Amino acid sequence: MAALAKRFFDAVEAGDIETVAACYADEAAIWHNTDGLAQTKDQNLKVLKGFTRHIGEIRYRDRRLDVFPGGFVHQHRLTGRRPDGVEVELPATLVCRVKDGRITRLDEYFDSAHEARFRG
Repeated sequence: MAALAKRFFDAVEAGDIETVAACYADEAAIWHNTDGLAQTKDQNLKVLKGFTRHIGEIRYRDRRLDVFPGGFVHQHRLTGRRPDGVEVELPATLVCRVKDGRITRLDEYFDSAHEARFRG
């Protein structure tokens, strides 16, 4: 579990969408508390691709990982830089369910006020 979590978050930092895709099961659901909707794997990868092109210097800071049978919880501060040079930060917690070494469900919890700053 710990190796999968590291691989996943390192891949997002690097903008390596292919590796992120490999971490997800084909039927993965990605849910965000701010809209209550679940994205498919393909929808989420499209969003991540745009996000990593728009925000530079992406880093997961203060990573905290707790593993449990069937998944993990990851807490962090996602930081980056908008194209206008403004530094942004998003404290978040993700709860991931894992089956056969791949993420089947990712529930992401964050404050929407922080999210809005990423858009500028």
